[in-house]
Amino acid sequence: MREGIHPAYGPVVFRDRAANHAFLTRSTMTSAKTIEWEDGNTYPVVDVEISNVSHPFYTGTARVLDTAGRVERFEKRYGKRGAS
Repeated sequence: MREGIHPAYGPVVFRDRAANHAFLTRSTMTSAKTIEWEDGNTYPVVDVEISNVSHPFYTGTARVLDTAGRVERFEKRYGKRGAS
């Protein structure tokens, strides 16, 4: 790798404000805000709006669209395709 062209890569805390959940990982993101982590060290913190803890897909609260009902309503309103 060439020197001086890559961003700094270090520990960062990502905090999901909606679910009040935080996790420590490594990233190139930086922040002026810091947080004291469970190990006693201070790390930069990046606030995110959604994570695996609050995302509907991961929590099981995702809604499934009734596509069959939508197709039937469309055909009822506009007629079936190819029917003349």
